[in-house]
Amino acid sequence: MNDKIKESAILHKNLILSPFDEIISLDGFDAIQAFSHAFSGGSVYIPSLRSIFRQCIEQEICNRYNGKNIKSLAKDYGFSERHIHNLVQQTHRIHICNL
Repeated sequence: MNDKIKESAILHKNLILSPFDEIISLDGFDAIQAFSHAFSGGSVYIPSLRSIFRQCIEQEICNRYNGKNIKSLAKDYGFSERHIHNLVQQTHRIHICNL
């Protein structure tokens, strides 16, 4: 799953949650991944990788959606099929996805 997150982050850098976008520009994806794994859930709140890159991931899911691949997208990105379906329906209504 981390490979898919990294791929989404590279394709949609402008959507990375601040201040993590700055950290990535300084030290790269591997640094923020290690930082997230080391500190997420501890006394310092650090969002999960999926939260940091949520908009990137959602945009990439929309870009890859072809009307027939909800199951594979759910598997690739670690979401339920229902979540993918809802995301595509929601973003389609507000014209984010290019379906």
